[in-house]
Amino acid sequence: MRTVVDAEVHVHYGQIYVQSEGGDPFEGDLTACFTGQRNGLCGAAFPGTLFLITGLHTGNVGFTARVHETEPPDAGWEDVVEAPFRPDGVTRLVTWGGENSWDLELSPGDYRVRYSGSRMDAGHDRDTRLDGEPPLDRYLLQFWPAAPAPDIVVRQRSAIAAYWHGFARELPTTEEYTAALARVREARERETAEALAEAQHERLLREWGGALPSEHILNLPHTLRELAKRDRGFIADATGAAPDVQHALARRLARHAFALAGLDDVAWIAEGLRALDEGRALPPPFDERRAAWDRLLSDPDVPRTLVRTPGGRHDNALRQAMAFPAIFGAAKPDPLEALGEALSAASVTHGGDSAALFAWARAALAELTSRTGGP
Repeated sequence: MRTVVDAEVHVHYGQIYVQSEGGDPFEGDLTACFTGQRNGLCGAAFPGTLFLITGLHTGNVGFTARVHETEPPDAGWEDVVEAPFRPDGVTRLVTWGGENSWDLELSPGDYRVRYSGSRMDAGHDRDTRLDGEPPLDRYLLQFWPAAPAPDIVVRQRSAIAAYWHGFARELPTTEEYTAALARVREARERETAEALAEAQHERLLREWGGALPSEHILNLPHTLRELAKRDRGFIADATGAAPDVQHALARRLARHAFALAGLDDVAWIAEGLRALDEGRALPPPFDERRAAWDRLLSDPDVPRTLVRTPGGRHDNALRQAMAFPAIFGAAKPDPLEALGEALSAASVTHGGDSAALFAWARAALAELTSRTGGP
């Protein structure tokens, strides 16, 4: 026999716990610990936890915990119950709120627990024991190796123990409680999902000016979805066109952006645009993006003009730099990526004049679709 606790233990709300570190998360659920039990003093139904009831509501009680090699003899205490217990990792006696704890030094395996109480009614009647007042109820917690077996009430003498035994026996069965918890969990998950869906709907309404676009628009890549906020009808038509039409429109948008920026007359850039139109790989320096940018920013033949920044706050954006990404975007093999990146570059090259850009793009799309016989 080893005595692992012999102390004045402070209780709150008439509760003390035994908790294993590896057990299920314990949130002080009285019902979960006593569901399906006969006794209401030592709740052992929650894995890795014992929920111990005391007569005293608040204050210190005498408490001893012992670990035995075999079943100890009945010590004749007034109220005695037994229950099965399997620790999982380090297991401690813990006061309410985790203020104090004691390691119970339990090895892995199945145990039988005997929880005994003395003068529980005296503790209950007193309710609160202040420092310096004489002791009232005291408790003995004993562990020994044993195969799992149902909990039992060995002896009941106090009225408060009888009350708690009655409480435990009136609880639903384990199956009923598990089913009820599942229903509550499902209801909470459903409510959470509905609240999230409603919040998402409200966010989308604000984002789209009070009128949601089609699912087709909402499922587009980010760049095209953002552009649809300026002209969702055009974006719906353009992204609904055949892939070859989308690629052709992307190439036209790149050339349009370069023309606005005065880049199409620069010899090495004009060669890149010809390769783009003919579906060839972009020639040097376009085959290495960093080199292409270095040449753009250092070539004295490249014009330097300013345009309004994408946010519309300033008029100091280099228009040629705004247009330049269009050629790389239009060359991408994915038609939606090509269209989105070329249109985005053309948009900032226009300096925020979305109406003019989309009018031009709509006319270009109409011409391209008429050549192919429709979208």
